[in-house]
Amino acid sequence: MKKILFTVAVLCIAGAAFAQTTYGVKLGPNFSSMSNKVDGHKETLKMIVGLSGGVYANIPIAPEFYIQPSLMYEGKGAKAKDSDEDGKVRLNYLTLPIDLLFKPQMPNGSGSWIIGVGPYLGYGFSGKYSEGGGDPFKGDFGLKRFDAGANVQLGYEMANGFNIGLNAELGLLNLVDNGDSDNSARNTSFGVMVGYTLGQR
Repeated sequence: MKKILFTVAVLCIAGAAFAQTTYGVKLGPNFSSMSNKVDGHKETLKMIVGLSGGVYANIPIAPEFYIQPSLMYEGKGAKAKDSDEDGKVRLNYLTLPIDLLFKPQMPNGSGSWIIGVGPYLGYGFSGKYSEGGGDPFKGDFGLKRFDAGANVQLGYEMANGFNIGLNAELGLLNLVDNGDSDNSARNTSFGVMVGYTLGQR
């Protein structure tokens, strides 16, 4: 009987949490670069501007604390320091950040701060070199499609659900196929996001 009551209680709590889950969309520019190593020589490439956008869910786990999984499109890449257009690489990713959010409310109820941190997973589904036009994820010396790293976000959400924020991603995986500690490439990026949370109360 106790097991049955415990199971019912867990289901009720899960159902209540699900009912309070909110969903939203966000979009904005993404500023990306890559940290490279070639034969042990480290270089940070020049930044390029892309687009980032997608959907998210805020799942409550405690007062003012949430788990926020997101499904995002992110345009990443970089360009060589001694180049304007030649030597540029653009990478198109689908990413899944999963952040722990802290959303302390303002005393007057006008909105809440957004502070989040967590891991992200990414899959590079296409890309292009400006020089030669090839796909950087294909070929014998292509980049690995899977990426993973750390994600951080900071923003503000108004009571009506509109929000604005900054997010940054630090890639932790070596993207060079058959790379090593002296030959590597890692994504880095930050973005400015404008979003809207549906059904915000």
